[in-house]
Amino acid sequence: MYRLIVGLGNPGAEYEGTRHNIGFQIVDNFASKQNAADWKKERSFKSSLTSVNIRGQKILLLKPGAFMNLSGACLQKVSSFYKIPPVEIIVIYDEMNIELGQRKVSLKGSAGGHNGMLDIINRIHPVFTRLRIGIGPKAPPEIDLADFVLGKFKDEEIFKINASMDQYIDCIERLLFDGPEKAMIHINKRIKNDD
Repeated sequence: MYRLIVGLGNPGAEYEGTRHNIGFQIVDNFASKQNAADWKKERSFKSSLTSVNIRGQKILLLKPGAFMNLSGACLQKVSSFYKIPPVEIIVIYDEMNIELGQRKVSLKGSAGGHNGMLDIINRIHPVFTRLRIGIGPKAPPEIDLADFVLGKFKDEEIFKINASMDQYIDCIERLLFDGPEKAMIHINKRIKNDD
């Protein structure tokens, strides 16, 4: 059973609505759907935390308060304090190599150029569940990677994300209820059929 769900993003109002912050957006929506308590800033973890109870199990929700490339430091502190092993952690983050509105689950792999994931992999065991949320493709192709991921979604992209939000939440619920292997088969198969 999972005990920690992490949404990645950058702190601060100036980063709200950016592609890099879709992890924050999804974990916020999941917390709201589960009627979680208000997010609480924990200075000792440099993070915002809340929790939900699902099937009698307390699950922590985490938004790192450090910038993206130091996400692993926050996650390491929380998982160490609560004695949560990597196999009981879900990390939700933006993936440029997946089309906008699509999603994919994986249990291992490289950071794929994502600095937040690189820091997490370097600080905890590389085997944990990743819910990768598509923000791609990069457009225009010649745009600098940092400018793209730190750019805000366009109106039509926001519409597509909002239309896909129930599916993102469904991915989290399937991971919680069905376990990673079964959920991964369903989610990764479905990705090819959704428009």
